[in-house]
Amino acid sequence: MSTLRVGTRASELARTQSGLIADAITARTGRETVLVPVSTEGDVSTAPLASLGGTGVFVSALRDALLAGEVDVAVHSLKDLPTAAADGIALAAVPEREDPRDAIIARDGLTLGELPVGSKVGTGSPRRVAQLEALGLGIELVGLRGNVDTRIGQVTSGKLDAVVLARAGLARLGRAGEITETIDPIQVLPAPGQGALAIECRASDTELVAALAAALDDPHTRAAVECERMVLAELEAGCSAPVGALAEVVEGEDGAELWIRAVASSLDGALSVRLSASGPYDDPIGLGRKLAAEMIADGAHTLLDRGTLDNPVLHPHPNTSGK
Repeated sequence: MSTLRVGTRASELARTQSGLIADAITARTGRETVLVPVSTEGDVSTAPLASLGGTGVFVSALRDALLAGEVDVAVHSLKDLPTAAADGIALAAVPEREDPRDAIIARDGLTLGELPVGSKVGTGSPRRVAQLEALGLGIELVGLRGNVDTRIGQVTSGKLDAVVLARAGLARLGRAGEITETIDPIQVLPAPGQGALAIECRASDTELVAALAAALDDPHTRAAVECERMVLAELEAGCSAPVGALAEVVEGEDGAELWIRAVASSLDGALSVRLSASGPYDDPIGLGRKLAAEMIADGAHTLLDRGTLDNPVLHPHPNTSGK
């Protein structure tokens, strides 16, 4: 059999994640793999993600490479995927999810609540900004782009007091030991799909789609992220919008069911709609739509419409945009 070409972004985290998937493909299907780096718009620009349009900036180039026959498989952080389906592309597998929560890496081993008033905390995410502002901790939130090393380096150099990152990425890089606090979703809900990976290939490669699904797909993770992403889609919000959602498979009276929590916020965190719902495990799309409808009825669209691409709370910080 021919070697499968696995498309990946060029960052250390992306290559690590794609390498884990490539190794799993080989171990579970017997197919040899090779990583093929692909440069994306989100990688080459230092502008805030929201100003690039947010949705799809890390995805489009990989999908183009798939459709052009330059790679056979593409690996994405699932939270980066647009919610709309892409012509000719199949989501073949969603492997078991890493811990989806956000994490703090702070100076002196401090937790979020221990940071002094006025501490500078770096993040490039409007979702995190809105929810952190809502906590009223008196911290100063600073715009931040770049790879994991660049971001953590802002703390070790003393330029920032803390940074907020996805725990899953740190765990995959073997850097979970540097986390000073994993943030409870009660305080900050993660992005829809955070912690999960998406394995895409050409829809016309039906045998490969079936093989990847059988080898790598985790039904519980897929159900959870489908539910979360349906909330995002129904709210008509992109992956850079101040929307958080987390669905989990739990044991109900009649067997497995889904429980989901979601929040939509104004960019300054002053107002939010936060709701939860539960429903059948085998209908994640229906449950996501139901929760989104309740959020819209409570004014979620109005809050999201208050936002602009330039977050008034997020102050750029010198030398924090390195790739």
